[in-house]
Amino acid sequence: MKILVPATSANLGPGFDCLGLSLKFFNEVIIEKAPFTSISINGEGSENIFLKKNNAFVRIFNEIYENLSGKKENFRFIFQNNIPLSRGLGSSSSVIVGAIAAGFYMSGFKAEKERILNEALKYENHPDNIAPATLGGFVCSMVENGKVFSIKKELDEALRAVIVIPNIAMNTEQSRGALALNVSLKDCIFNLSHSSFLTACFLEKKYELLRLASQDKLHEFKRMKALPELFEVQKFALENKALMSTLSGSGSSFFSLAFKDEAKYLSIKMAQKFPAFRVECVEFDNEGFKIC
Repeated sequence: MKILVPATSANLGPGFDCLGLSLKFFNEVIIEKAPFTSISINGEGSENIFLKKNNAFVRIFNEIYENLSGKKENFRFIFQNNIPLSRGLGSSSSVIVGAIAAGFYMSGFKAEKERILNEALKYENHPDNIAPATLGGFVCSMVENGKVFSIKKELDEALRAVIVIPNIAMNTEQSRGALALNVSLKDCIFNLSHSSFLTACFLEKKYELLRLASQDKLHEFKRMKALPELFEVQKFALENKALMSTLSGSGSSFFSLAFKDEAKYLSIKMAQKFPAFRVECVEFDNEGFKIC
């Protein structure tokens, strides 16, 4: 079997831990039964020995497979990793969702999206990345009594993502550690109103209001201080036809949204302005993980 899991961009400014969307570039894993377990990694992390010795995908897959099938078997895993590691594009969520879905499929169970998503919550305690990785599209999620509730909206074909990817990784846990433990009521209300309004903008296709709706007061500023060039990335994107521009997850990547006809212009300008950073113009994915 082969499974493809998309990259994701989470938070989208004010939607801390609850909003995310799915991007059309994928991690791919081929899994075959074998006489002994073997792991081959191509692309991102291919030179990282730790990823072969302690591979999270393989560990989670084996846990799911053994629980569902009652058997312990050997498999050959061939990874084609295209999602940058520790850059805020959902690489860890792609591992979790992909391993669970593959474990279900190889055990003879249907990989139902809702069940996969709720299994993923056991490994990732907030749904902003795992929901779009599973469902595709733009997804608004909440967790109630240990269960994920999500509403998905397919993303318009007229839109594109422009992703700026620095060559500097950001550890999610360290990035969370930089955030304030206490926040003001005023800032909470600001984010509640903006995340609600941003969700409405996507649902109603009011894209011209996304620049206002995507403002944040809870996490972006503190995280971006770790790589000050990101402030200029955001400013430059909004000056060059971006509809919105936000830190992707906990960083270091930056996500900008633009109309299809203007996204190429924006990506060229960004590449010229920030030659040390990788810039990608990407379509949106509306399907989530795929099993071939």
